[in-house]
Amino acid sequence: MRIEVFEGDITTLTVDAIVNAANETLLGGGGVDGAIHRAAGRGLLDECRRLPEMRPGVRCPTGEARITGGHALPARFVIHTVGPVWRGGNSGEPELLAACYRSSLRLAEEHGIASIAFPAISCGIYGYPLQAAVPLAVAEVRAWMEVHPSPDHVVFACFGADMARRYREVLGRV
Repeated sequence: MRIEVFEGDITTLTVDAIVNAANETLLGGGGVDGAIHRAAGRGLLDECRRLPEMRPGVRCPTGEARITGGHALPARFVIHTVGPVWRGGNSGEPELLAACYRSSLRLAEEHGIASIAFPAISCGIYGYPLQAAVPLAVAEVRAWMEVHPSPDHVVFACFGADMARRYREVLGRV
């Protein structure tokens, strides 16, 4: 079991899968979602379009995850998950964010993925406070890894020094 922090562009990582902090359409957007779609190329968008809609415009509801190929990325797979929009913390946001990590890890295990990289889900435009999201992310990953053999290598990909520092602080605690 190995957990590490990487500061830089998640799209450059050579892991089995990277996680995309997506929106419900899975058709690209801003932030990490847009960066992943740009780096993966047109094939990713085409594959996402072929995923069934659960309801009009929604291919992946908040808290769930879907998997596609990595296309032009170094990663073989992209696991798309939709995090909650922060509304103050009393609208189920922690439960939904935890579900994002569990759903992504479940798909990883089902597809024999040994290494996976996560961005800070919901911490960009969705406004989830880093101080609350990082301990939750670390706790969910650690809990999963205690009872599941796969994946056995998790990377928290951080876009910026402040975020990387926060992950390292939380991971350093006993």
